[in-house]
Amino acid sequence: MKFRKETDSMGDVNVPKDAYFGAQTQRAIENFTISDLRFHPVFINSLALVKKYAAKVNEQLGLLENNKAEAIMTAADEIMAGKLKEQFVVDVFQTGSGTSTNMNMNEVISARGNEILTGLLQSKGLIHPNDHVNLCQSSNDVIPTVIHISASKLIKNKLVPSLNLLRNELDKKAKGFKHIHKIGRTHLQDAVIMTLGDEFSGYTRQVDQAVLRIATVQERLLVLALGGTAVGTGINAHKEFAKNVISMIADDTQIKFSESLNHFESQASCDTAVETSSILKTIAVSMIKIANDIRFLASGPRCGLGEINIPALQPGSSIMPGKINPVIPEAVIQACVQVIGNDIAVTFGGQGGYLELNTMLPLIAYNSLQSIELISNSAEMMAKKCVSGITANEKKCEKNIKKSLAIVTNLVPDIGYDRAAKIAKKAYEEDLSIEEIVMRENILPKDRLLSILYGNLD
Repeated sequence: MKFRKETDSMGDVNVPKDAYFGAQTQRAIENFTISDLRFHPVFINSLALVKKYAAKVNEQLGLLENNKAEAIMTAADEIMAGKLKEQFVVDVFQTGSGTSTNMNMNEVISARGNEILTGLLQSKGLIHPNDHVNLCQSSNDVIPTVIHISASKLIKNKLVPSLNLLRNELDKKAKGFKHIHKIGRTHLQDAVIMTLGDEFSGYTRQVDQAVLRIATVQERLLVLALGGTAVGTGINAHKEFAKNVISMIADDTQIKFSESLNHFESQASCDTAVETSSILKTIAVSMIKIANDIRFLASGPRCGLGEINIPALQPGSSIMPGKINPVIPEAVIQACVQVIGNDIAVTFGGQGGYLELNTMLPLIAYNSLQSIELISNSAEMMAKKCVSGITANEKKCEKNIKKSLAIVTNLVPDIGYDRAAKIAKKAYEEDLSIEEIVMRENILPKDRLLSILYGNLD
């Protein structure tokens, strides 16, 4: 491999000749060798977005020459279009402020800007990564800002639409199954009669609540730390810088971002990120419940509950021919368990706000965005590949009702709790139905009995 020499405050560094990053990124590559984890593309794009409008505002404020600003903006646009993505190489597990990733972006934009202006690939030239790309900024305010921007974008553009898709598919089933009676279950034991539509309406409402929950935190995610620079004082930043950059970002994304009212809070804590993660965890728990119920209701096909049928997507066993498993619900459950694990990481990350700076920002960013992505993809997959194809097994639902001992509950107003309990016990011991025991012992006339037990099924 051929190298070129780049420099930083610590001296010379050999950087791959064709790399757009510079000395600080190269040091980070060599120092941080923990994992192969890298930031979500929306994080990188949001970071480039900040750099683009920072250059534009700095030009408007007379702090940056036109040609440099234009080159920086062009480079940022190229990054947001998916170019140079292989240049963002720093491990997620790095310095807690995210400085290495901020400098990775600064150096790539600077090098590309210099290439545009001079034809020379170097991170320091007419454009400097710190003096120009990072002008009026600090990693301390940029990285928390990008966490909020990227989370807000993913929630708006992916999470909420995916949840609404799942909600609508569940609602279609709730309405389509409203006439199908079945046995409800509590403690995994037979309970009273309900409808399959009732059951699916509960799932629909869970997803409604998920959308409402995430909406409650979105307002706080719109508050950005940009402008605080080092420790929140705003040192070396023009007083109009943050307000103007945030306004441009809001126009670009069509999301109503605003500047923090207190930069010391915004940089020293990550409470909103922790709150967001907690809500994502709650949504994950809801989705696990729905996915588990669906696979239980579809269990069988002959020796389980078998009250619904789900799409058969692939062979389920390497040894048992013809076996079909509930693969989509199982995949969703695993993804949602990962979200719950991510929430623990974000919670501990939130505790990393020591004095004037949180020093677990990369951890928080990675896990938060992965959680949004996992729930979004799971909800869409569940809606399209499972829920949309669910059908009801009406005969099995009816058969289960006839076999159930729990329908004896309907007799309580007529014969009392204790007598009903004795009937249920006798039916269980003799492997007979409630109807058969009552008819055998002439407890109620047949017409009255059938009306009480099954009248609401008409």
